Amino acid sequence: MSDDHTHVQEFFAVRAAGWDDRFPDDGPVYAAAVAELGLREGDRVLDAGCGTGRALPPLRDAVGPSGVVLGADLTPAMLEAAAGAGRDRAGQLLVADVARLPLRTESLHAVFAAGLIAHLPDPAENLRELARVVRPGGILALFHPIGRAALAARQGRQITADDLRAEARLGPLLSASGWRMTSYADEDARFLALAVRRL
Repeated sequence: MSDDHTHVQEFFAVRAAGWDDRFPDDGPVYAAAVAELGLREGDRVLDAGCGTGRALPPLRDAVGPSGVVLGADLTPAMLEAAAGAGRDRAGQLLVADVARLPLRTESLHAVFAAGLIAHLPDPAENLRELARVVRPGGILALFHPIGRAALAARQGRQITADDLRAEARLGPLLSASGWRMTSYADEDARFLALAVRRL
């Protein structure tokens, strides 16, 4: 495991048990973001870097009982917290690295990724791997329950021009990784960038 992966695991492992308690009101904004994916009954979707699985219930609602919902995370403690909250009933939990997903090429209709991009060790390569597992025309949602300015303020820092989630950076990054950005919203109450897997 790389140093980047070890750092990410350590960061989230010590925070896993109380993670949901820190953000108790995020459920509706997750559900609203999932709704923008346009999922249909029977679709196959991955929550990449699923953490405690807050997106899994709305993803299950969107694809119905015949759909497939997967939640992948690098940190076992986060998946244990997801199972402890009963969210393993909404989707199958996988300990997996988004850099090397144990999924077939073009096997999914969509990927939902909340707060993931800031933790990717090689964003272009990792987004390319997400593109690999999504069929052409499928959707990627890069989400955060608060916008960039609100998140920076919470963390006591300034937004910088090299922020990967800045529209001017994210669009070209997605384009170089097999995606085409179709919408971008950076508001106090949410960040949501949608992209389509290029044909």
